[in-house]
Amino acid sequence: MDQVSHITHLIALTMGAAWAAGINLYAAIATLGILGATGNMTLPPDLQVLSDPLVIASACLMYAVEFFADKTPGVDTGWDTIHTFIRIPAGALLAAGAVGGVNPAVSLAAALLGGTLAAGSHGLKAGSRLLINTSPEPFSNWTASIAEDILVIGGIWTAVHHPWLFLFLLVLFILLVIWILPKIWRGIRMLAAKIKQMFTPRQSSPPVQ
Repeated sequence: MDQVSHITHLIALTMGAAWAAGINLYAAIATLGILGATGNMTLPPDLQVLSDPLVIASACLMYAVEFFADKTPGVDTGWDTIHTFIRIPAGALLAAGAVGGVNPAVSLAAALLGGTLAAGSHGLKAGSRLLINTSPEPFSNWTASIAEDILVIGGIWTAVHHPWLFLFLLVLFILLVIWILPKIWRGIRMLAAKIKQMFTPRQSSPPVQ
């Protein structure tokens, strides 16, 4: 593998792990671990622990829990809220681990970029789910959740085997986040205002003298 190809693979893996962690951390860890354990990819030295059977089993167990929690309206929002404090730091750690201990400055830069990317993908997922949950039927919630699972697993596979394609799609994703997050935020504010209005007692007008 030439130097350019190696760097491209490394960047794709670094950003792919962080991006996937923001959507479904446990699916991302399980996928990376299984790919490493089965010889379908060579994990960087600092991420080789992911291929340990205990880590894979733990990630799969937590993925099974998230699989059902993520498909229950209301529960998924609570789950996403809690994982705001888990997915983003984990995305930063995975990104830093992907570049290894080559240079402390490179590791720090990877952690900053990875944490930011994980925050973006997590924000898009959590915000869109909150709006989807306003729909009375459960099918849109299930559809979104299954699509996210497929996206994470397929995204990591693409980052490993087709890094140039993944990086191109990642740029499109970043542009999508920049465009759609403000709209999601406005939708959440409108939803919060409606909920507040529902629980605010109406003042009765004074009787006419």
